[in-house]
Amino acid sequence: MSTPSRLPDGSTLELGTATASYQVEGATHEDGRGASIWDTFAARPGTISDASDGTTACDSYHRWAEDADLVAGLGVQWYRFSIAWPRVLPEGRGRVETRGLDYYDRLVDGLLERGVKPTATLYHWDLPQPLEDAGGWLERGTAEAFADYAEIVHERLGDRVGLWATHNEPWCAAYLGYAAGVHAPGRREGGAAHRAAHHLVLGHALAAERMRAAGARDVGIVLNLAPIWPERPEAADVADGVDAIRNRVWLDPLVDGAYDDGLLRVAPELADPELVRDGDLALMQGSADWLGINYYTPVRVAEGAADSEHPEGGAYPGVAPFELVERDPRTDIGWEIDASGLEELLVETHRRTSLPLLVMENGAACADDRVEDGRVADQDRIDYLRDHLAATDAARAAGADVRAYVVWTLLDNFEWAYGYTKTFGLVHIDPADQTRTPKASYDWLAGVARERTEP
Repeated sequence: MSTPSRLPDGSTLELGTATASYQVEGATHEDGRGASIWDTFAARPGTISDASDGTTACDSYHRWAEDADLVAGLGVQWYRFSIAWPRVLPEGRGRVETRGLDYYDRLVDGLLERGVKPTATLYHWDLPQPLEDAGGWLERGTAEAFADYAEIVHERLGDRVGLWATHNEPWCAAYLGYAAGVHAPGRREGGAAHRAAHHLVLGHALAAERMRAAGARDVGIVLNLAPIWPERPEAADVADGVDAIRNRVWLDPLVDGAYDDGLLRVAPELADPELVRDGDLALMQGSADWLGINYYTPVRVAEGAADSEHPEGGAYPGVAPFELVERDPRTDIGWEIDASGLEELLVETHRRTSLPLLVMENGAACADDRVEDGRVADQDRIDYLRDHLAATDAARAAGADVRAYVVWTLLDNFEWAYGYTKTFGLVHIDPADQTRTPKASYDWLAGVARERTEP
């Protein structure tokens, strides 16, 4: 059996792949699982591109062993998965559903038996609906409930899982969920979304404190930071505002224990002492042992009218209107491909934080419309991954303390507001019978893993 996951020492770049609970598990009404905000959001007409939901997803709740075999077949060191909060605490707090914890017990043990290190994320956006009914991340009580939940999960799995992420991409949870309204819970609260951002970091810090008291050593948070590139010099001021909400709202409290003046200009809510209470920022400072970076595309901004049709339209409350620019080439989801952005981001984040960095998601949505010998021939995905892995290596060579590169994602899955219309997986899923078929990119990554681990 493999040893539990721990923070790598950085001597080599470790490899892995990742999934998220709502996107792959399915079984949303089984074994006492409660409703999540994504169950509720997906049921609203017009929220999901193909009117689908995660009721079945990839059926990984029942097919976890098959999926663990696929991870083992890649020869990578890690499998990053997330815990479904409503599967463990159906009401968000209070009563514990042991059948939910039993599922993660089986998954963790199965990974270890296959020589794969399990790495757990506690929150990948599936907030229990009862907590949202009480105000969700706009309320401090949700951060406190999150710490209780983290302690419960760590008590069950902490003897075998050593590397923990509290949140995945809190920017999406706060600003796509509570400002732009394009992710669950689908609210458009403008500047109130800054309250959600503060409470998400507070929840991370409270959870990290509880878990460390129980013996955890490697607790981090995963952020979708981005390089912010002004298209023209006159867009520099608006780019600074975008950087404040995309990057500094997380890094400032985690590293400095403060919100900087530029951030407070666009997010004055964060100066409210009723929101940011005495001791909050001190608790946040130094609360991450490592930092996860999710990167897909750079963010280019130009002055002008905001594009209300862009998925991120409205996601930067307090910033003057601006245009989000996407250059070619692009992936099938419309995101610009530029691997240099990852190298720049890793080097700059290392300089800014001095924390160990783990690339926890990187991948591409591709059309996957070429099939050869019964397999998806996704050379475009291979090219994307090859270039971004090279950018990660280049950042390491430039001195950035980058210790892992994790591919998003193992399986074609429920891709949030895009439903099943966009595919990021290394493995094709037949929607009719859930048959798993590795793509050419799966074989490519397995070959890279062999090259990097063979003496």
